[in-house]
Amino acid sequence: MRSMRLLVTLALLLGTGKMVVAQKPEPASVTRLYTGADGLSHFEPMHVEFVPVPGAPNTVTQSEAIPTKKSYLVRIAPGFFEDWHNADVRRYVVTMSGRAEVEVAGGEKLVAEPGQIVFAEDLTGKGHTFRVVGNSDWVALFVDFEK
Repeated sequence: MRSMRLLVTLALLLGTGKMVVAQKPEPASVTRLYTGADGLSHFEPMHVEFVPVPGAPNTVTQSEAIPTKKSYLVRIAPGFFEDWHNADVRRYVVTMSGRAEVEVAGGEKLVAEPGQIVFAEDLTGKGHTFRVVGNSDWVALFVDFEK
């Protein structure tokens, strides 16, 4: 039965003249928060590539592993504001619920909404501000990296 499906698929493809190409997994979009050469924090898009997992079905992919120190959930009430500061350590911050706003020098702002991943590594310089916006708690998963 399986070989019959394969033959039918090949016949259809050969008949149309189209070539089948394995799709490369789409990268995940992450926002990098980093300190530039100017000593100020900036945002830039970053893409995390995925590769097949050896021995798993071809639909299972993963990113490169990054050694982690700890992970934890943070909940902050609406209206919270933290003035200029730096990230304590390099970390992923994944917003689970609520909304927060991160501002860097020059007034550029990022609204962190559910599903948004920020790679925070502005460990030096002026840093960024942080506020919880809206009327719901902001809940996020923090994943701290080893050095």
